[in-house]
Amino acid sequence: MQVQINTDHNIEGREELGAHLSGIVKGALSRCSDHITRVEVHLTDENGRKSGRDDKRCVMEARLESRPPVAVTHHAATLHQAVSGAADKLTALIESTRGRLHDQRSRAPAARAPEPLTPEE
Repeated sequence: MQVQINTDHNIEGREELGAHLSGIVKGALSRCSDHITRVEVHLTDENGRKSGRDDKRCVMEARLESRPPVAVTHHAATLHQAVSGAADKLTALIESTRGRLHDQRSRAPAARAPEPLTPEE
């Protein structure tokens, strides 16, 4: 699973921050990582230099195998909290999606074999 971190101009995108956040994402999504090809993380400080309550936003988008991408958003007071919250939401969304797909497949009628033809008498 590849993790790509994107930040706005208000957040310093240092390598340490990227490595730390990538570890959080990989740890949170480890249960379903076999079904994820890539995760894009978009971090935004909505108030810039001004302080504000829950002004850090994290949008996470996961690219799943053979499925359309899914995305979640989480606001928090710190980047760490925003990323952790978004990762938890994304894990729940992916597991829910996989569960629904499994239910649909198990409820689908099995393909029936054709009836054998009997010779006419």
